[in-house]
Amino acid sequence: MAASPDPAKCLEFERLFRPLLDSLHRTAARLTRDAVRAEDLVQETALKAFRSFEQYEAGSNFKAWVFRILTNEYINLYRQRARRPAVVDFAEVEPVYEEATEDPQFFTREESDVLREQLTDEVTQALDRLPAEFREALLLSVFEGFSYRELSTTLGVPMGTVMSRLYRARQALQKDLRHTAEEAGILRRTATT
Repeated sequence: MAASPDPAKCLEFERLFRPLLDSLHRTAARLTRDAVRAEDLVQETALKAFRSFEQYEAGSNFKAWVFRILTNEYINLYRQRARRPAVVDFAEVEPVYEEATEDPQFFTREESDVLREQLTDEVTQALDRLPAEFREALLLSVFEGFSYRELSTTLGVPMGTVMSRLYRARQALQKDLRHTAEEAGILRRTATT
């Protein structure tokens, strides 16, 4: 007969976990791009986090700990579906604007705000086209506010890999959205030679 969980531990887990539910659902939805799979992913994350709550070190970053579980579960589900890791051609996501006279390595905050307001569908589609490991790092960074260190812990990769994934994700988005931004008048067109 299994021992019943400690009521104090249950209350502590709920106190820490409940505020993260919206963030977990948003992130799971963005990762899976499917509402049903996202719900399953969050439920599986909650179950695994609760079952291993005694391994959580009190006082450490609970959000990063839970998102690590979510990330691991997503990776496991992704691998089960794909049966092999995705192959990424890094040549396709290298910097592409060497011909510009100014330094347009990244959209400015104002340009990003306009893109967010006017081009929601295009941005969402561009995010969906990112390789899973780039999309995951970018979503956790931008929408959940994770630092490089938290991303490193959550994704289980070195900080340099986190920085590289974020850089490449931003570059791929910039390349993908440049034409759309020019068409909307947000960026001026570059001269073609």
